[in-house]
Amino acid sequence: MGELTTNAPRAATRREDRLAELYRAESARVVNLAYLLTGQRQLAEDLAQDAFVRVASRLRDVSPDAFGAYLRQTVVNLVRSHYRHARVQRRYADRIAADAERHRAAGEAASESFETDARGELWSALQALPARQREAIVCRFYLDMSEDQTAETLGVPVGTVKSATSRGLRALRASLESEEER
Repeated sequence: MGELTTNAPRAATRREDRLAELYRAESARVVNLAYLLTGQRQLAEDLAQDAFVRVASRLRDVSPDAFGAYLRQTVVNLVRSHYRHARVQRRYADRIAADAERHRAAGEAASESFETDARGELWSALQALPARQREAIVCRFYLDMSEDQTAETLGVPVGTVKSATSRGLRALRASLESEEER
C-alpha cells in the first residue's frame, strides 16, 4: 500500500513535466493560430490557455505525436465557440444601435479609413472571410499544413478544406483587386 502512495507523486510530477514540455513546444504556435483566426492578441492568448487546460485533463489519452493536432483542433473549436457567443451578443447590440440610429439625423456620413499598406489590406481581407475559409487558409498557408492535416485540425473532410481554401483565395483576390482599383 505504501508503494501506491510513493508512486502517485512521481506520476503527477511526470505528467506535469510532460505538460510543461508540450507547452514550451506548442504554445507559440497555438497562440499564433488563435491570433490569425481572431485578430486579437489578448483573446488569442486566452483561447490558447483554455485549450491547454482542456487538453491537460486528457493528457493520458493523447499520444505525444497527436498532441499538436489535438491541441490545434481544440483551439479551432474554442475560436468557433467564442464567435458563436459573440454573434448572439452582437445581434443584441446591433438591435440597440439600430434603435439609436433611427433617432439620429439621416444625413451623417460615416468616414472610413483604408490602410494603404499591402499587409494591412491582406489582413483586413483575411478577417473579412467567413470563419471556415479563414481557418482553412491560415492552416494551409500560414501554418503550412497539408490538406489532410488541415482537415484533421478543423474536424472536416478534405473536400471541405479544398473548397473552403479555393473560395477563400478567390475572395481574397477579389478583395485585393478591388482595393487596387480604388
